Amino acid sequence: MNNTSPTLEEIQNFEGKYPKQLWYLFLVEMWERFCFYGMRGVLTIFMADQILGLALSDKEANLKYGAIQAFVYAFTFIGGIFADKILGFKKSLLFGGMVMILGNLIIAFSPQGFFYLGITLTIIGTGFFKPNISSMVGELYKEGDSRRDAGFGLFYSGINIGALLGGALCVYLGTSPDYGWSYAFLSAAIVMVIGMITFIMTKKSLGPIGDSPLLNLDASKRKFSEIAVYVGSLISIPLIFIMIKNTDYTDYFMYTIGPLAVLYFLYETFKEKDIASQKKLMAAFIFILFSVVFWAFFEQSGGSLALFAKDNLHHNLLFFEINPNIVNNTSNSLFVIIFSPIVGLIWLAMAKKKVEPNTVMKFGIGFLFLAAAFYTFYYTRFFADIEGLTSLNVFTFAYLIITFGELCLSPIGLSIMTKLSPKRLSGMMMGMWFLASAYGQYAAGLLGAGMSSPDENASLITRLQGYTDGYYQLALYALIAGLLLIIVSPLIRKLMQEVK
Repeated sequence: MNNTSPTLEEIQNFEGKYPKQLWYLFLVEMWERFCFYGMRGVLTIFMADQILGLALSDKEANLKYGAIQAFVYAFTFIGGIFADKILGFKKSLLFGGMVMILGNLIIAFSPQGFFYLGITLTIIGTGFFKPNISSMVGELYKEGDSRRDAGFGLFYSGINIGALLGGALCVYLGTSPDYGWSYAFLSAAIVMVIGMITFIMTKKSLGPIGDSPLLNLDASKRKFSEIAVYVGSLISIPLIFIMIKNTDYTDYFMYTIGPLAVLYFLYETFKEKDIASQKKLMAAFIFILFSVVFWAFFEQSGGSLALFAKDNLHHNLLFFEINPNIVNNTSNSLFVIIFSPIVGLIWLAMAKKKVEPNTVMKFGIGFLFLAAAFYTFYYTRFFADIEGLTSLNVFTFAYLIITFGELCLSPIGLSIMTKLSPKRLSGMMMGMWFLASAYGQYAAGLLGAGMSSPDENASLITRLQGYTDGYYQLALYALIAGLLLIIVSPLIRKLMQEVK
């Protein structure tokens, strides 16, 4: 690689389908998602492990899972703002990656002793890492470059390859009698080290993309601002530590930050002079509200579905014997990798025939798939044997259905936020979208806790009934949300003006 950094012009004038920088960012993101989804897959089962884990009840484990995931996404909101205003994406990403590695190493050293300290560090690290790498992908393209969607499509597959590998390996290591939880957390740290080395070796090729926005300030002032961000993040460690350790504090945090964000959104919306822009912002807000509901249901995969897979599923998938939690943690990613290009081709074919559903309809269809998936999770109760163990095949089929719901909603969510937001508010709206995910995760924990049996010695049949009754309720709510979106879609389309 040559030693001079390319200019933005040189990067954006690339030949072919993808800029070479996209492949570097793809690899960095792949390793980070390996770390993130590996961790997410083992969190609840580790916390509910009565012997080698934290020995929490299923209800407590669900609540803690919701709290941890909510903080990850809430911190993404904060990390994105600091990157925008002070650090720039490159420094933010390096800092976040280093803190994540440290967090995982601390847990690996003593999972039972240092879990809460380590998880606090991974929350802060992910907050600085997660929002900024996708922002850099966007900057590889000129405004209006038609290759941008293909670039994000490739990047999205990187996320899912990482999630697939991490989900399988961490669950395998953590639940294996030969290894154990320390190895699961250690593997997450090791892949993150690989990701950071990849980034450090290739960041020169990004030229000015992701540099600090304060380059025009003199060096000492800039240094002071940067150090203030790092110190501020480290000062917040005890605060997050306390809020995760005691989920009552999480409730207070979530009750406060949401209303404040909504008030700030309304203030910025009414300050906007252009009526058309105001309407677009209101349309974006409706998408954000519905996305909270979607993620609250979808994220059962890390909470209640992980415990359901641990206790209530046979170990046979088609002709294989496999740990049900590996299936729970990887099938969605595998299906996304397989079906994402196919769904893309279907939309293109429908667009050619002028019958492609608009964005609002796609959101509504996503909820209908979600309803069908949770009805299928409920339906597993009819395949249960006398002990309360049921079919892994039906469970996996439900994940196939959920994936189609996700493909209708998730890839278009981020792009619709950027299309509906005026330039000056794009950072805030991206933050609101991630904050909506935080509320979805938080609600997922509450819903999962509501389904879990209060009695730790409950029979498997009782647990099966509790969880499947809960999934039946979620199927109904998802169906109502989907139909509501489809009915009001003409109204939302009006608010969106010319945005497709």
